[in-house]
Amino acid sequence: MKFAKTTLAALAAAVTLGVSVQAQAGATLDAITAKGFVQCGISDGLPGFSYADSKGQYVGMDVDVCRAVAAALFGDATKVKYTPLTAKERFTALQSGEVDMLSRNTTWTSSRDAAMGLNFAGVNYYDGQGFLVNKKLGVTSAKELDGAAVCIQAGTTTELNLADYFRANNMKYTPITYDKSDESAKALEAGRCDVLTSDQSQLYAQRIKLAKPDDYVVLPEVISKEPLGPAVRQGDADWFNIVKWTLFAMVNAEEMGVTMSNVEDLAKSSTNPDVRRLLGAEGEFGKDLKLPKDWAVQIVKQVGNYGESFDRNVGAGSELKIARGLNDLWNKGGLQYAPPVR
Repeated sequence: MKFAKTTLAALAAAVTLGVSVQAQAGATLDAITAKGFVQCGISDGLPGFSYADSKGQYVGMDVDVCRAVAAALFGDATKVKYTPLTAKERFTALQSGEVDMLSRNTTWTSSRDAAMGLNFAGVNYYDGQGFLVNKKLGVTSAKELDGAAVCIQAGTTTELNLADYFRANNMKYTPITYDKSDESAKALEAGRCDVLTSDQSQLYAQRIKLAKPDDYVVLPEVISKEPLGPAVRQGDADWFNIVKWTLFAMVNAEEMGVTMSNVEDLAKSSTNPDVRRLLGAEGEFGKDLKLPKDWAVQIVKQVGNYGESFDRNVGAGSELKIARGLNDLWNKGGLQYAPPVR
């Protein structure tokens, strides 16, 4: 009898907890819906990912994720307000509610998941840490950097990765830290450090901003895994699902050949079951996500599929000319793979 009472008490407590959790669920999504826009935290100026163009409009792969979420939720990719954040500011801004989501070349790690209360919605760019040097230094490998002065952006995973790499290779270095990526790049250009270390994508982006980019080279070594992706606060599964499946929709659309130019036609005429489910012609998958039926159509129509975003911002159609590499689709030798809509 004692066992039965304990069990009933535990069950009652669990039910009460469940009701409490359910009552809180959706609070972020409700607030975003009420105000009519997404407040998105982005970088403080990184070509290819998030920066202001000549017209003052924010563009880039990370910006495209923000725009795609707005397109899915509101049917309008312009319903976004941007908050440029340094690496040191970004997590506090998300945790405090200053921003609704973070789409700012941020590495998915265990501590950020478990200790910081974040949920990463996926990986929109597979990266790795590298080194940028002036060719006149005569260095062709990171193994030749013993004793170097190294510029680092504060508040990033690069600090620990750098320390680990130099210690593992029995080398010494002098760290010179800056709060902003532009500051660290200018320091390299001014000769205040011998080498700049960061994610390779960021190095290519900073290189094109230098006065003489051809004088600098990215060394071949990649010393870490840096899966970059959008993140939200834990505690609102509805909002998390929307951000997550927005990214998945962009990847699935590329795999299925759904593009900005043909998405509306395919939504009406495709006989492919996968395409029909993705584009809302079959099933109620938008309803499951608390989104309109044409949520994925709006994403692709207004922002593009994953490949279109990549090419436009960092790939063949951009100044950076970064090869797809690990960021190609899984069936083309890359790692980009999204769960199916079904």
